Amino acid sequence: MNATEAFVAHRNLLFTVAYEMLGSAADAEDVLQETWLRWADIDLGQVRDQRAYLVRITTRLSLNRLRTVKRRREAYVGPWLPEPLLTAPDVAEDVELAESVSMALMLVLETLSPTERAVFVLREVFDFGYDEIATAVGKTPAAVRQIAHRARKHVDARRPRETVSARETRAALESFRRAMETRDLQGLLDVLAPDVVLVSDGGGVKQAALRPVTSAGKVVRFMLGGIGRTEAQLTSAPTIVNGNPALVLHLDGELDGVMAVRVEGGRITGLYYVRNPEKLTRVESETPLTLR
Repeated sequence: MNATEAFVAHRNLLFTVAYEMLGSAADAEDVLQETWLRWADIDLGQVRDQRAYLVRITTRLSLNRLRTVKRRREAYVGPWLPEPLLTAPDVAEDVELAESVSMALMLVLETLSPTERAVFVLREVFDFGYDEIATAVGKTPAAVRQIAHRARKHVDARRPRETVSARETRAALESFRRAMETRDLQGLLDVLAPDVVLVSDGGGVKQAALRPVTSAGKVVRFMLGGIGRTEAQLTSAPTIVNGNPALVLHLDGELDGVMAVRVEGGRITGLYYVRNPEKLTRVESETPLTLR
């Protein structure tokens, strides 16, 4: 394959690596542009494995950018959530990939160091070998093994306790949607777990809680007293975001945000509501992505 063919063939993989490391589709696209510029200048005759070489460029560029955006996020107003990514239905069928890009796990990845995050993504999500990862992150294979073990232990302690089918998530989400649209207080309490946590991201532009809201009662009050206020007509439509069922919400016909959920035991234990307009520019205009 020539340079263009190789880049196009692996573009979805490269985008997913960058997105899982950065949590931002906009930043991931910027990294891909830089990857292409570097790739176009390389003598392909010296490249034995084009896929591994492209991933190495993308990983290094993502690491550089991640160190920068981490400092920027420290000054972010309120909780920070990943940019919602519309994904094709086939992503949901790949259980491991769907979990890796879910809002819940992406937030866990935010607690890793940049190098730990890179190693975890390349090893646990894409099953790269330790030697390949070592070259990508500039560490020895032995060091990468230790980093991978530490990152996996950290993630396993914080990730959702059970794998839930898309069907079960859709069922809980539909109950939540009906209760929200009809302002059914009891319906909301029935579908929310008692210790549910709501994280809302307004980026300082749209109204959002400045810290996570915990417990079903407080979450219901926030939802019905905030985005569900009686003078505005709330409508919602099911979609697939980050490989999992989600809702796109409109107030009086205007896009208000994207709601993703975590479901355990048939009830919603986590709500992730992205209202920051800068993170919603792709929601209604972009074609859903296939991430492999």
